Amino acid sequence: MAEPPEPRAVGLIGAGVIGAGWAARFLLHGVDVRVFDPDPRAEEHVGRAVENARRAYAELLTAPLPSPGALTLARSAEEAATGAGFVQESVPEREELKRDLLAAAGSVTPAEVVIASSTSGLVPSRLRAGVPHPERVVVGHPFHPVYLLPLVEVCGGDGAAAQAVERAEAVYRAVGMAPLLVRKEIDGFVADRLLEALWREALWLVEDGVATVGEIDDAVRLGAGLRWSFMGTFLAYRMAGGDAGMRGFLEHFGPALEWPWTKLTDVPELTPGLVDRIASQSDAQADGRSLADLERERDDCLVAVLRALRSCNAGAGAVLAAHEARLRGP
Repeated sequence: MAEPPEPRAVGLIGAGVIGAGWAARFLLHGVDVRVFDPDPRAEEHVGRAVENARRAYAELLTAPLPSPGALTLARSAEEAATGAGFVQESVPEREELKRDLLAAAGSVTPAEVVIASSTSGLVPSRLRAGVPHPERVVVGHPFHPVYLLPLVEVCGGDGAAAQAVERAEAVYRAVGMAPLLVRKEIDGFVADRLLEALWREALWLVEDGVATVGEIDDAVRLGAGLRWSFMGTFLAYRMAGGDAGMRGFLEHFGPALEWPWTKLTDVPELTPGLVDRIASQSDAQADGRSLADLERERDDCLVAVLRALRSCNAGAGAVLAAHEARLRGP
């Protein structure tokens, strides 16, 4: 595709938590944004995300950002997509709704403009049905907050053009992200399937009275979560195998897979009682902090972790260092 990797303008459909995060990332990387969301608070949501991102980038980045792009509120998906070099949809996980909006965006954009969905689990071959030039529709699944976390899962699935996948990856890299190519079309992609397994087991631990939500969060953030941020899962397990490496780990711990330690094939029923228990424990865990307070705390902690990882050139810190080098230019 002839267009340069970083589009001059993007069309965003949806300005909720994810859509607003996309807006912040693109705007602060100098890209003009036209966003459509029928919610009357859409501009407020985007403004809050931009403010949070600007605050975080001021502490995180050692390279200068370009002049920010301009934000325009659109009255329809078609208006948001018109003239855009790239389109990103981030509406609720309802297949019919997404298909209608993707088709609307496709009706006003040239065939070379890639249209990406932020869906966390719907497969692209179903989403592209009805879109003009459907081969340019891909999934670009980010993680919250979009303006700070670099991972974005890119899935073309059955029927996607290789150029569309490559174009999406190039656009995401241009604004500091790390695309993970999902080679096969699969519900939930890669990261959410892993998160779903942890979430199910966590729900059972609360349901069975084994641990509170705060204790479960401690088990993650004070233990493996620290290691995951720079090593992931497989490399850490390789080290657990000692000098014998991964083969040694599998031989030593493999038999444990037959033990009934998890309930991953079952799902606890979200009864009113369980919902009340989780909600009340979560309220206690928040300890009176507002959503804005939690956002600032989350962003400050992420900035601190990313800066530490940058000093080691590891994990997301390596992505950050490469992006800063690009921002500085030759």
